[in-house]
Amino acid sequence: MTWKSRGELLHRSTMTKKCVIFLCIGSFCAGMFFTNRMWTIPEPKGLARTTATEAEKLNLVSEGCNSRILQEKEVKRETKGIFKTSNAIQTLDKTISNLEMELAAAKAAQESIRSGAPVSEDIKMPESSGKRRYLMVVGINTAFSSRKRRDSVRQTWMPSGEKRKKLEEEKGIVIRFVIGHSATSGGILDRAIEAEDQKHGDFLRLDHVEGYLELSAKTKIYFATAVNLWDAEFYIKVDDDVHVNIATLGQTLVRHRRKRRVYIGCMKSGPVLSQKGVRYHEPEYWKFGENGNRYFRHATGQLYAISKDLAKYISLNQKVLHKYANEDVSLGSWFIGLDVEHIDDRRLCCGTPPDCEWKAQAGNVCVASFDWTCSGICRSAERIKEVHRRCGEGEKALWSATF
Repeated sequence: MTWKSRGELLHRSTMTKKCVIFLCIGSFCAGMFFTNRMWTIPEPKGLARTTATEAEKLNLVSEGCNSRILQEKEVKRETKGIFKTSNAIQTLDKTISNLEMELAAAKAAQESIRSGAPVSEDIKMPESSGKRRYLMVVGINTAFSSRKRRDSVRQTWMPSGEKRKKLEEEKGIVIRFVIGHSATSGGILDRAIEAEDQKHGDFLRLDHVEGYLELSAKTKIYFATAVNLWDAEFYIKVDDDVHVNIATLGQTLVRHRRKRRVYIGCMKSGPVLSQKGVRYHEPEYWKFGENGNRYFRHATGQLYAISKDLAKYISLNQKVLHKYANEDVSLGSWFIGLDVEHIDDRRLCCGTPPDCEWKAQAGNVCVASFDWTCSGICRSAERIKEVHRRCGEGEKALWSATF
């Protein structure tokens, strides 16, 4: 190789190295330029933030995916939810119960107005209206032919005139004779009752046709009417041939005032009489099983008391409550299947003197006195004054009593 050829080769080699260097530098600069533009990571749009549940799960992962911790947290969350739900259900049930009771009273009042039942000035509407609250309403069951009995009651255990009004205002005790109307509305019997009521003002007239075989219907209508006229804790039915100590009755009832559904009386379970023509014959005796069976426990008809909730129940369901021949049996049957507490208090069925007299002397004053043989005081119009003198609690006991 000549020197000329070597010089040309050296010159070409030098030029090639320079080109390579410049090419590398240019490639580096171009790479830097395009890298800054192509690898810029854009801000993610529309990506949801991590929720509390997801954060909790991520936290569990960071804790080592401990399944026991996850179960404990799930149990706590479910328990808390169940507790809140239970409280909400209880509150809702209580609200619904109160609304049902007020609705029952309102419906019964509306039915009474539509049916033409008398509505006094002191008519009572649901509790939310802020009406007067009474301790008890005593309805004395009476008949058109019982004028002498009513007069004897007014002269003995039932305050009359201004004293009766004072009893309502100061003691919260309402007492009325309960009667319907005759089959001939506006006849002589009805006019006689109207005249008596104008004189004494102590009647509760029912939209009911009087009759011995209609006592069950009368009892039903009495409770339905009374619970809409007066807001009381207890409603009592008593016959007009029974002697009652009012203060002792009130003191007996207040012992049970915290019970919502209570049925108080002298409980019995007499035989079901299938023979026709006998007293207390039960035409529907076959409903109680074979001949010789006995009735379910129920209070004797001379005197019994029920709480407000039960009176409202009768008022709301009066159209579908079945009536048996005997009114005390009918009342007892209406509470079968309900959560009702039966109170058997024998002081509500004492005998006439000397029975009630001995008990009073022993410090156990009777609530009611009558003769079992007569289902009331025998010849009550004449004898009730003697019973009152020997077994009465005294007028002072009534006005000094606190309930």
